[in-house]
Amino acid sequence: MAKQAYFTRNTFQFLKDLKANNTREWFADNKDRYESHVKAPAMRLIQDFGGPLDKLAPHFTATPRSLFRIYRDTRFSKDKTPYKTAIGVHFRHERAKNAYAPGYYFHVAPGEVFAGVGIWHPESKALRAIREHLAAESAAWKKAIGRKAFRETFELEGDRLKRHPRGFDPEHPFIEDLKRKDFIGVARLTQAYAMSPDLPKELARTFKAGSPLMAFLCDALDVPF
Repeated sequence: MAKQAYFTRNTFQFLKDLKANNTREWFADNKDRYESHVKAPAMRLIQDFGGPLDKLAPHFTATPRSLFRIYRDTRFSKDKTPYKTAIGVHFRHERAKNAYAPGYYFHVAPGEVFAGVGIWHPESKALRAIREHLAAESAAWKKAIGRKAFRETFELEGDRLKRHPRGFDPEHPFIEDLKRKDFIGVARLTQAYAMSPDLPKELARTFKAGSPLMAFLCDALDVPF
């Protein structure tokens, strides 16, 4: 029997339609489509990815909480549309409740499929720890982001300071990286990638290429990789 794909054209069509009709009334009328083509396959992916993730990085978890809620928090946003128009799956560190830690992330939306590794918007204490580790262990940082598989798969993205951070040598050879406020690698993928019936295996291969960055950040934050 042929393997069943997780996400399909129906998934992308629902997300496209939701973006064009982002209201509670429309969602209520189409909730069965959300359950069938978004939530159910995402949960199946999370369950099936548990084994590959354990082999890749045993201190990270694949649980129902890995799926981001579709409901947007609009309390402090000018955008009052009630629903997210993308699937977000975040495989968190087992200590994520008690410490800042990097994570593995998979994003699915029409025209925007990508995998992410690293840590986005860490709090000031965690950010300082990463910068200090980078400044002191610059050879390890260079090795982590210089591996062939990482360079061929991921690009470092995120916000950065315009000036060097206080307390760090402005002449440091990695000063541009020390300016980073986010330490994330992003692998731009295709819709066909998300629709592969071998998605857990493909995702594990992609995330493995990003593991040097993950290991470096875990070391910086004193959590096990």
